[in-house]
Amino acid sequence: MRRSPRRLSFLHAYFMLPLSALLLSLVGCTSVTVDPLPAGVKEVAIRDNPKVTVPEFVDVMRDGFHRHGIRTKIISEQAQAGDDYVVSYVALRSWDIGTYLSKAEIWVSHKGDPAGHAEYHLRNKGGLALNKWAGVESKIAPVMDELLVRYPLVTTGTARP
Repeated sequence: MRRSPRRLSFLHAYFMLPLSALLLSLVGCTSVTVDPLPAGVKEVAIRDNPKVTVPEFVDVMRDGFHRHGIRTKIISEQAQAGDDYVVSYVALRSWDIGTYLSKAEIWVSHKGDPAGHAEYHLRNKGGLALNKWAGVESKIAPVMDELLVRYPLVTTGTARP
């Protein structure tokens, strides 16, 4: 018995479209948006955000600046920034069997004006993608490198105090 092309087309659409939609919903996508920091910054002041509870986030961020030869210091939430380039950040965790970094934003400002911005975001909180449980460093280090694309990597020593 031969099936008509029209019937085959209907069956294909009937089964394949929902299957494709299901498979796409299971895959998590990562979104990274970056507005690079302009060249010439020697030191940044990272404003402490005690609401961020993502382990290692500040250390990974600091290491990113140091890899590019930029010194860092930590200042309190209320500290006056003066002439410093100030880094503000948020990092959010999600839960699926265990916690993992699902969103992070880093803003750099100078005298209140935006100087750079980076955002990491797991769309759909990572779906069933296994890499959503990857460590903070593997997620944020490449974002820091994009934020600091105008700064060469420092290969000897670190700028960390």
